[in-house]
Amino acid sequence: MVPASIQNIIFDLGGVIINIDYQKSIDTFKKLSKENQTIEFNQKAQSKLFDDLETGRISEEEFRDQVRECYQVEGTDEQIDAAWNAMLLDIPAERIELLRKLKKKYKLFLLSNTNAIHLIGFNKIVEDSFGIPSLDSLFDKTYYSHLVGQRKPDAVIFEQVLAENGLKREETLFIDDSIQHIESAEKCGIQTLHLAPPLTINQVFKDVV
Repeated sequence: MVPASIQNIIFDLGGVIINIDYQKSIDTFKKLSKENQTIEFNQKAQSKLFDDLETGRISEEEFRDQVRECYQVEGTDEQIDAAWNAMLLDIPAERIELLRKLKKKYKLFLLSNTNAIHLIGFNKIVEDSFGIPSLDSLFDKTYYSHLVGQRKPDAVIFEQVLAENGLKREETLFIDDSIQHIESAEKCGIQTLHLAPPLTINQVFKDVV
């Protein structure tokens, strides 16, 4: 499943390394909304508000205020953060162990559409579960959309990862569970693997490590 020519692997985070459930955040926000409104955020599409958060165009404070305004949400900053982080579930221990093993053989990169609130949330999960202060230590370099100002599926973020690390496209594998991100990476000449459920990264690399 993994070509012998591969030297570098770029991983998505949500749905690949960390288990996520968008509906949990949608349901929690709906309970906080006076009008039972549903937030416009899912795996395939999202409103400009969430795009702006994921590209760092608005701060966490602006995000919380706009959530309150746009979706008639009543809640403290802590309640809004908890609702937003509700989608972050767990990281199975075998995935952490796999990344440690793969790092001995490949250059590993993390490319995630994320935001400052989620960054704190998932790093707390890895620290509480594995004693690791952040995911960064498991990779040669991490790319978080809100910090680099670009997000998938825009080609510019893939080109940035390749250029900054001197990666050859034909030697680089990108793994993501969102087909629109896979299609964009393919157009950039990157090798890809669509991690469609129930396939997991441990199954993908079972004969490699």
